[in-house]
Amino acid sequence: MKRFLIFMMSLFLTFLVVLSDGLVAADDTSPKPIKSNYHIVSDSSFAPFEYQNDSGNYVGIDMELIQAIADQQGFKISISNPGFDAALNTVQAGQADAVIAGMSITDARREIFDFSDPYYTSNILLAVKNGSNIAAYEDLTGKIVGAKNGTSSYKFLEENQTTYGYTLKAFDEASAMYDSLNSGALDALMDDEAVLRYAITQGRNFATPISGEPSGEYGFAVKKGSNPELITMFNNGLAALKANGDYDKIISKYLGETSTTASTVDETTIAGLISNNYKQLLSGLWTTLSLALVSFALATVVGIIVGMMSVSPIKALRIFSAIFVDVVRGIPLMIVAAFIFWGMPNLLESLTGQQSPINDFVAGTIALTLNGGAYIAEIVRGGIQAVPVGQMEASRSLGISYGTTMRKIIIPQAVKLMLPNFINQFVISLKDTTIISAIGMVELFQTGKIIIARNYQSFRMYAILAVMYLVIITLLTRLAKKLERN
Repeated sequence: MKRFLIFMMSLFLTFLVVLSDGLVAADDTSPKPIKSNYHIVSDSSFAPFEYQNDSGNYVGIDMELIQAIADQQGFKISISNPGFDAALNTVQAGQADAVIAGMSITDARREIFDFSDPYYTSNILLAVKNGSNIAAYEDLTGKIVGAKNGTSSYKFLEENQTTYGYTLKAFDEASAMYDSLNSGALDALMDDEAVLRYAITQGRNFATPISGEPSGEYGFAVKKGSNPELITMFNNGLAALKANGDYDKIISKYLGETSTTASTVDETTIAGLISNNYKQLLSGLWTTLSLALVSFALATVVGIIVGMMSVSPIKALRIFSAIFVDVVRGIPLMIVAAFIFWGMPNLLESLTGQQSPINDFVAGTIALTLNGGAYIAEIVRGGIQAVPVGQMEASRSLGISYGTTMRKIIIPQAVKLMLPNFINQFVISLKDTTIISAIGMVELFQTGKIIIARNYQSFRMYAILAVMYLVIITLLTRLAKKLERN
């Protein structure tokens, strides 16, 4: 009997061991990728987390981290860098699977996104110029302090403004804020510790006399309820990288004292900036010209059709023309582009249940076409109405049809009156391409901003961009005027 009880006890213990091993094995089983390739989006200019190096490739903590996790977990990714706001909107619209962009995990964002485990804990630091006598918050009394609007830095400074008696100034971009401190327009600034330390490694003559303030944690995110396996794989991969030391290597590569990200060419001169970035600038210029030319050609067609409707004897066509012009001209171009790029896919998904992403170039072309078409329609209407009304009456009294009169008599005279305004509209359309960068399109202006995010040479870079726009617009204007004379 005793032997039987011992045998049964050992059998029961063996069963428990096998069962627990099975449960552990089930728990340890990593999820399998559902998609053959995951589209990851990120910011375009948030060094050292993501930025373009002098070869035109995106590098940084986020870029290396997500690639290392993908390799470790065995799933494939493609990465694009439309910019922070554009990246978040792209994921919400279902045009990308996930975002990694130095994004702080907040309760408000948890309503929209599912987050991974935090992969970086951020601090905010106060920076001053080297040699400044500011050594504590109390020394800021009567000083001007800058921070980027909407950030943890701005919130901290706003909450403590009364206590320490400084003037708070808001900025949209780090480069402009850093230039203001360097020029003396600011006495101090506050920004993310990693970004500040990277700027110092790139030659900024700043000091950080006060220890940092905790500001939050960064997370990898997907649209709420979507791609749960991607979050699990990211968490598993992050834990593995921390365990084998690869995570620390990535962080120290960009935040260590001996940063390996410096350019091999001196970018503190205009010649150095051009020689080191001319390929990116030419690529941005080509995108700008392509966008301007294609959209203006389409806008001309739309404008002529709508403009002809505005002077049509058919009342319904005139009403349609008036509504089109008023609606398109009454909405800012940036909002039109954002609605087409992000709003339309969401609308189509809600109606059909299928994701229908729109390419950024296509969205930009449509937005510029509609905007330009509305203004060209008014040019056409004004040109036709500038032709003396007696010519239409004389032609019609001779029995010539309305269509023939317009084609043979009115329009040829109106074209001469319209040409100068067409040239002006083309120049405006070329300049308006800078607005399309708001949806993440990397045209010439956005290219310049990306380069500035790496080297902080904002004055020289914007001077180069200004000269490029001036040259290309002058050449195209001269060409258009020559065609006008002919």
